[in-house]
Amino acid sequence: MEQAEFLTVLNTTLVLILKLSGPVLLASMGVGLSVGILQSVTQIQEATLTFVPKILAGILTVMFMAPWMTDMYIKAVHELFTTMIINVR
Repeated sequence: MEQAEFLTVLNTTLVLILKLSGPVLLASMGVGLSVGILQSVTQIQEATLTFVPKILAGILTVMFMAPWMTDMYIKAVHELFTTMIINVR
């Protein structure tokens, strides 16, 4: 594998990681921001209060986005293997 091919694979992999983790991170960040605003309005300063809603938001996001995430992952891996097989020949 040449350097250009390696950089292409690395770039594709990093973009795939960002696409797959983005929805979960955005949902957790949105819930964390909402809980933070609620804490500052009510002046409740409990550090552990944000963990459970963030975890639940992440789990729910993965549950609802799993078909899309799986489809995107399978397509990317299929494309990667196809490219690698073509370049070997």
